[in-house]
Amino acid sequence: MDRRDALAKMFGAKGVRVNTNRGDEYYDSLRKKIEKRLSELRNSPAASKVDIEKVLDAEGLSRRDFMKWASATCAMLMLPASFTPLVAEAAELINRVPIVWLELQDCAGNTEAILRSDSPTIDELILETINFEFNETLMVAAGHQAEEHLDEVIEKFAGNFICVVEGSIPVGAGKEWCTIGAKGETFEEHLLRVAQNSAAVVAVGTCATFGGVPAASPNPTGAVGVQDIIKGKPIINIPACPANPANITGTILHYVMTGQVPELDYLNRPKFAFGYRIHDNCERRAHFDAGEFVEEWGDEGAENNFCLYKVGCKGPMTFNNCSIVRYNSGTNWPIGAGHGCIGCSEPDFWDKYAYERPMADANIKAPTGGVEKTVDEFGLGLLTAAGIGIAIHAFASAAAGKKEEV
Repeated sequence: MDRRDALAKMFGAKGVRVNTNRGDEYYDSLRKKIEKRLSELRNSPAASKVDIEKVLDAEGLSRRDFMKWASATCAMLMLPASFTPLVAEAAELINRVPIVWLELQDCAGNTEAILRSDSPTIDELILETINFEFNETLMVAAGHQAEEHLDEVIEKFAGNFICVVEGSIPVGAGKEWCTIGAKGETFEEHLLRVAQNSAAVVAVGTCATFGGVPAASPNPTGAVGVQDIIKGKPIINIPACPANPANITGTILHYVMTGQVPELDYLNRPKFAFGYRIHDNCERRAHFDAGEFVEEWGDEGAENNFCLYKVGCKGPMTFNNCSIVRYNSGTNWPIGAGHGCIGCSEPDFWDKYAYERPMADANIKAPTGGVEKTVDEFGLGLLTAAGIGIAIHAFASAAAGKKEEV
C-alpha cells in the first residue's frame, strides 16, 4: 500500500476527521480565502528560480505523479478532495514565501533527512524548490558575509518570511558554550533577533520543539525548545527525531495557501500530522487487541510480527503519522522494521520513553482511560497514574487471548 492509498484509507472513508461538523459554507469561505492568497502570491516575484516542474522532470516524475501527490497531501491536510488543485498550485508557488532556516543545538538530522535521500519523495523535492534565503548547511557564504546576508533578508522580508528552527536553545549556565557567527551571538540572541521579524516560527525536530536530546538529564546547557523562548509569534511544532519531510512540507504548504498556521493540538503540533496515535494506526494493533505480544527479542512472537508493547513500544502514548507517511522514501518505519516506538515526537522522550521496557513497568506518568484517547484528552490526562489504562487493556487482551486458546 503506497502513501496515497494509506492516506485515502485513513481519511477517505470517514472524510475530514477534525471538525467534521464543518459544512459547505465553511469550505466555500476557505476556498475563496485560499484563492485570494494564491492569486497574491502568483502576482509576486519568484524569489527562487527553481521550478517544481523542472525538478520533477529531472527525477523522472510526471505531472500525473505530482497530482497524485497533491491528492494525498490534500487528504493529509484534512481538506476535501476538491481542494487538490489548490494544493498543487500552492506547491508550485511555494518559492514565493521566503524561508530563514536556523541551525542551533542539534545534530542537523532534520536537514540531513531531507538531503540524503537517494530516491527522494515529492515532499522532499518540494522542499528543494523552497526559497531558502538563509540556511547554514546549504548556503555558500560564511562568517561576516553570511551575517550581512541574514541582516539583508530580515530587513527586506520583515514580517513576511517563515523562520524555521532546527535544534534546541541553551539558556542555562552553559549557554555561552553555544555561539554563532562572527559576532558571537548566543543561540538565544540569534533566534530572538530573527524570529521577532518573522511572520511565523516553525520548530522542526524534537530538539527545537521540546529540547530533545540536549535537554535530557542532567541538561548541562539548560536546553529548551523554541516555544519556551519565543512569545507573541505563531509557533508550529513539528517534532520527531528526525521530523518527517511530509509534515514539514504540509505545514509550509498550509501557510502558503492560507497565510495562517494549521489547527494545532495542546503542544502546538499540527493536528493533521499529530492528531492520531501511533497505536491506533499501527499494523500490529490487531495483535495487541488479541493479546499477542513479543515477550523477548527473537521469540516466536517476534517472528510473527506480534505487538511490541511488552518489549517497550511507546505507540499507545505517542502521537504522529509515522505509520501512514513512513520514512526512507515512504518504505518503512521503526515498528515495521521490528523495533518499538520510542515516542520521539513527545516531550522529554529521551528520559521517559527511550528504553526497551513496557510502560506498565516504567515510573512515568501516562494517560488513563484505555487506549482510545485523543491527543487533547492525552494532554488533559498527563497528571494521572503511570500507564494504568493501557496496562489494564493489555492485561485484559492477553487474558482474552489465552481464554480463546483454551
